[in-house]
Amino acid sequence: MILNTYLEAVTVGSIDLNKFLFADDFQYSNVNNNDRAGKKEYIKFLKANKGNKYDCRSSYEILSQDGKVCVAKATMAFDNFTRVDYITLNQGKDGWKVSKVETTYP
Repeated sequence: MILNTYLEAVTVGSIDLNKFLFADDFQYSNVNNNDRAGKKEYIKFLKANKGNKYDCRSSYEILSQDGKVCVAKATMAFDNFTRVDYITLNQGKDGWKVSKVETTYP
């Protein structure tokens, strides 16, 4: 459910659950251009794009889950390029939260 919520925030601009989605120590990085953001900056970016729907096919897969840590790969396939997010989730007292996202454009 958390991965679906993340993909909805990124691809269709749904921000309703963002306050529950990201860990307090969330970190975002784009490995292609070295952009970095913390939780506050990333949520601000998502809010600025509220309602924007990207024309892409999205999917995700769990790469690894060990106890309270999970690593997933989200793929957003556009006509001319593909965006891949590697997502680290941690399970805490409030459930699963996204703690880190690394974006690349292979």
